[in-house]
Amino acid sequence: MESTIRRAKLTGEIAEVNTPPREAAQVTAAGTGPRNPVAPAAHRRQTRGMTWTAPSIQRRDFPTVAGEREMLQGWLDHHRDTLLAKCTGLTGEQLAEAANPPSTLTLLGLVRHLTDVERTWFRQRFLGEQIPDVHITEENPDADFDDADPAAAEADVAAFRAETEACDKAVADRGLDETFTSPRGVRLNLRWVYVHMIEEYARHNGHADLLRERIDGVTGD
Repeated sequence: MESTIRRAKLTGEIAEVNTPPREAAQVTAAGTGPRNPVAPAAHRRQTRGMTWTAPSIQRRDFPTVAGEREMLQGWLDHHRDTLLAKCTGLTGEQLAEAANPPSTLTLLGLVRHLTDVERTWFRQRFLGEQIPDVHITEENPDADFDDADPAAAEADVAAFRAETEACDKAVADRGLDETFTSPRGVRLNLRWVYVHMIEEYARHNGHADLLRERIDGVTGD
């Protein structure tokens, strides 16, 4: 399943895939900044016996009556927060625990995957920014799942949060009707990107539900 997701990302296949940014969800533990500078520090803290766990998060409510842009942004924010909520209280080892080996589908892998998906659609494709992927590489398009490292979990969660904030800021003053051409030559607009991202999160948050329940029995919305 993961390989299908990755192939779609690299080929631009459609099947896979603002108002100013809303106030960021409140996180009760440290975890900000780019991946490379944070990962060594996180690893040092773990080796000193201070085991990191994913911080709790206050999910933003989804809007019920709102304009189009607020509705799209609100649902996207809600799904972003839901993914982080599914990780709350787990160690790096638990986040990187695969439910059904040899599949590499893990909660940490989902966080890493959606970091790249956010960057792909909002910044690389819609805005045309010439920036590299965060986790995947040409050599390994499945690196977001395959290379999930418990010692780097704190940095990966921080990278996810930083990327969602960067994406919101980058498209804050762009119109929903503005268009771009996908790698497969399909004309799309920013509205389509929002709808696709909500769909992408909804599907993967279903995976996250099952992964979390298997790890420690915790269930919930």
